[in-house]
Amino acid sequence: MRPRRPPRPVHRSALGGALALLATGAAALVLAACTAPEAPPAVTETVVVTETAFVTVTAEPPPAPEPDPAEAADPEAPAPSPNDAAPVYEWGAAYDNGPRPGANGAPEVDETGEPERYSVVSGDSFFDIAQRFDLPQQQLLRMNPQIYDYGDTVYIGQLLNLDWQKTGVG
Repeated sequence: MRPRRPPRPVHRSALGGALALLATGAAALVLAACTAPEAPPAVTETVVVTETAFVTVTAEPPPAPEPDPAEAADPEAPAPSPNDAAPVYEWGAAYDNGPRPGANGAPEVDETGEPERYSVVSGDSFFDIAQRFDLPQQQLLRMNPQIYDYGDTVYIGQLLNLDWQKTGVG
């Protein structure tokens, strides 16, 4: 191993101190020269406004003619009739209308041939599935409580119950 050398002493030169002092002085001079010029004296202006009124004479409009009493009486308006009652859709069995855009999968049928379950395939929508099986969308939602967002979201491979006498897939 080599022997260690002692550290060198730090020498401050007079030239370095003078340069630092000179730089500080130059910066002070530059900053002193950056003062804003004096603002010119403010000019006061007096403005005189005179108002002139113009009078306009307008004639009074003629009075509205009074309606003839024979014309004033409207013929009797017909009595309002209520709208027909909204149709009531009864719950019933699903009927397969065949594949259609938005409902292309094959349903599982029971021993009597009635659709029992449906497996969602790519491109299906809940609304189109309800239309295919001739079911009101609300009925299909009641039969499938596992469906969220009012049927807005169905997933590929998800099973839907089509048996109107059961609730849920089971």
